[in-house]
Amino acid sequence: MIKVLLADDHAIVRGGLKEILLRHMESVECGEAENAEQVLALVREHPWDLLILDITMPGRSGLDILADLKQLRPELPVLVLSMLPEDQFGKRVLRAGASGYLKKESAPEELIQAIRKVLSGGRYVSPALAEKIVLDLNDGANLPLHEGLSAREFEILVMLGSGKTVSQIAEELHLSVTTISTYRARILEKMNMSTTAELMRYVFRNHLVD
Repeated sequence: MIKVLLADDHAIVRGGLKEILLRHMESVECGEAENAEQVLALVREHPWDLLILDITMPGRSGLDILADLKQLRPELPVLVLSMLPEDQFGKRVLRAGASGYLKKESAPEELIQAIRKVLSGGRYVSPALAEKIVLDLNDGANLPLHEGLSAREFEILVMLGSGKTVSQIAEELHLSVTTISTYRARILEKMNMSTTAELMRYVFRNHLVD
């Protein structure tokens, strides 16, 4: 029996994933989590064979808890399934310890292929992301400014770039306004910018949001 934990804040997405797994794979048992705290609790309590993890969830993001997951269960393969741009977030989740990255609009057949790959101990990335990673390795001196940000800083940069206010971000991430303001100041310094408007232009120019 393969035990898979499905982590997404939308019940309809979890239901769809469960249906795909039961239809295409034999002997599958699915658990569900709708936020990061539930994910961590269930990983502590049960021996999962695979975690399918969304990035955007209430409170802490999937990207934010990858380090915790690796400490709790270093051998647990994590396949990140997200709507966010794979050329930006795919590289980050792989660096943080994920076994693969897949866009939510991918075909069910590709999802099953990715699951089988990571369950066998491999890593899964799309051909486009694999090419991007190779190009970045060959052009390391010319990486964009946002590559110098931490995972949390990058997450907040994207949220600022999408038009969210400091207060909205603080509420969504369950952090204080002061903490988010500190992150914003640090991001501006690292990006050599002065205003949120500059960050927003940068985010759209570099296609960091859809």
